[in-house]
Amino acid sequence: MRRFAYTGLTLSTFIVVGTAVPAEPPASMSVGIAVRYQDEISSNRVRALTVLPGETVTFEVAAPNTASDYVVQPAAGRLELLDTGRWEWTSPPEPGLYPIKVVDPDRGDEVVLQAFVVVPYERLQGENLNGYRIGRYPDKPLRGLADYKQPAGFVEVTQENEDILVSPHFHLRQFLCKQQAGSRKYVVLNERLLLALEYVLERVNEAGYRATTFHVMSGYRTPAYNRSLGNVHFSLHQYGAAADIFIDENGDGVMDDLNGDGRSDIHDAEVLYRLIDKASTRPDAQGLIGGLGKYPKTAAHGPFVHVDVRNRKARW
Repeated sequence: MRRFAYTGLTLSTFIVVGTAVPAEPPASMSVGIAVRYQDEISSNRVRALTVLPGETVTFEVAAPNTASDYVVQPAAGRLELLDTGRWEWTSPPEPGLYPIKVVDPDRGDEVVLQAFVVVPYERLQGENLNGYRIGRYPDKPLRGLADYKQPAGFVEVTQENEDILVSPHFHLRQFLCKQQAGSRKYVVLNERLLLALEYVLERVNEAGYRATTFHVMSGYRTPAYNRSLGNVHFSLHQYGAAADIFIDENGDGVMDDLNGDGRSDIHDAEVLYRLIDKASTRPDAQGLIGGLGKYPKTAAHGPFVHVDVRNRKARW
């Protein structure tokens, strides 16, 4: 994976390229097709994409095969071949999930782009969106940084789509805000965060620690919920760009005993922290992991590690 500047929901570019399948880690996530989205290359078999209603997205199929060797299957919307290897997809006008499959028939490989058409930010009525309380985002981004721009829109989460994969090892529901809600819920989904979590998960397994996914203790937070917790005004959780995570393979709701001392405490968070920090220095992860912090257990929760994809390095 390579660094790119995330600029929000604009005309985006996908490039699909053939690549050799690497040796499979304990938690397999890759296929023989690599997808580049806004200059980020990944061979993840599932990718998330968020677009506005009617937004146009361009993607390319490159070597070793030509565009005609791949089958591109959008669930809806308008697909057009622009020229050799370049396709253009215009999303439907209604919010919802519209997967796009990119298939290599020769290899039997398939990448699923989970394309979510979001509910535009402008549809907020005061602090609410269709009865779900969002709260108020700051009028201006912190120091003018793109990381803190108001989101372009919100993914609607329902009983029908909450269990779908948004990356090989993470489900949509894992990133929901913890606030009380009815049948309609909304989340800001940041594609870079999903790439970062998958990348770190693979590195953790390579290091010998079993992790089929991370327990996401806190993913997206609405500004209203963030305020109720007394957290910082510009928390990246509000922008879908941060997750508080831990490994919980035994399902007891707290960090596993990673250092083998028979306890779940800050020392286990330090093990995960060091693994992620080391992974962030690899050439293929430069600029992918921005913020990283470790936290001890309290009366309210166990130890955990904070990961975010801000466009600068921060450690605590």
